[in-house]
Amino acid sequence: MLDFSILINYFDMYWNGFKVTLLISFIALIGSFFIGAIVAVMRIVPIAPLRWIAIAYVEFFRNIPLLVIVFFFYIATPSLGLQLSGFTAGTIGLTIYTSAFIAEAIRSGILSVPTGQMEAARSSGLKYGQTMRMVILPQAIKIVVPPIGNQFINLVKNSSILALIAGTELMYQADLISAKTYVVFDVYIFVALFYLIITIPLSFGVSYLEKRLANSH
Repeated sequence: MLDFSILINYFDMYWNGFKVTLLISFIALIGSFFIGAIVAVMRIVPIAPLRWIAIAYVEFFRNIPLLVIVFFFYIATPSLGLQLSGFTAGTIGLTIYTSAFIAEAIRSGILSVPTGQMEAARSSGLKYGQTMRMVILPQAIKIVVPPIGNQFINLVKNSSILALIAGTELMYQADLISAKTYVVFDVYIFVALFYLIITIPLSFGVSYLEKRLANSH
């Protein structure tokens, strides 16, 4: 039987962590989407150096642990004269890490758009960037809504890594509550419920958006 007195007595800490988790997830979600879209376009442009940079970015950040990236921004940046808080360092690391996966998802969507779309747009006088922004990317993003949605759900769960650098999010607050009460199981069950409050509506939202976009074809 869960001890709900823990949830009641420490609700302020849970609530503060919940709000920080929401904020981190929102910032990282927006940032990773825009960075991912830019990197995805760079991977297919007819300019070799840009493709090489994009490939290096994706392969580097998606093949090392998120924790290493977060630690880099939190621990290594002071030696470069840049002091970042746990919140800022963690959000930057989470954004960059997630953007590498979103870039690959969007790139696969771009490659799924028939090449005739590009040729038709270019023959009508649109430049490459205009064609990509106005014709190709909107279609590509419709195609890859499910994998991008999964990445956003993973992003929310991955934000728990920030507890290791005092990111003050849900898991960090849970660690503090557990240390104060000497209770482990109940404390983290309540944390799991708070994460579900974020991820379940996000999952249903992605499913709803997927159906709306499918019906719009």
